[in-house]
Amino acid sequence: MSEARTASVFSWPVRVYYEDTDAAGIVYYASYLRFLERARSEWLRTLGVEQGGLAHAQRIAFAVTRVEADYLRPARLDDALDVTVAVEELGRARVRFAQTVLRRHETLLRARIEVACLDAARMLPTGIPAELRRRMASSSIS
Repeated sequence: MSEARTASVFSWPVRVYYEDTDAAGIVYYASYLRFLERARSEWLRTLGVEQGGLAHAQRIAFAVTRVEADYLRPARLDDALDVTVAVEELGRARVRFAQTVLRRHETLLRARIEVACLDAARMLPTGIPAELRRRMASSSIS
C-alpha cells in the first residue's frame, strides 16, 4: 500500500554552465536529468541520508525506473535556476517525485520521476528501510 501525500517542496539552486548547453547556448535536454538528480540527492542529504552510506551500511541503492518530462521553456547559459523536489507518492519499495525547474517564478520543466529501492548486491527491489521511509514521509523541508 502506498501513501499519497501533499509533500512539502524542497528547492535546490542550479547555475547553467557551458557544459550543460548545446551549440546554441540552450540547456541540452539530458542536462535537466542531472539537475533533477542533483536536487533529489541534496533533498536526501537534508534528511541526514547520503547515498554512498546507504549502499555501504544498509546495502541498498536507488535507481530511476521512469521519467516523464515536459519541456516548457528553454534555459540558457548562465541562468540561475531552482530545482524543486516533492514526494508525490511513497510506496513500500518505490518513490514517485514531482519535480520542476524554475527560472525565477517561470516553470521551464515539469517532471515525474519514479525511483525504486534496490538490494545493492542482487539489484532486485526491496523495501525502503523503516527509518528512511519515516524520514521521507515526515520531511517538512521548505
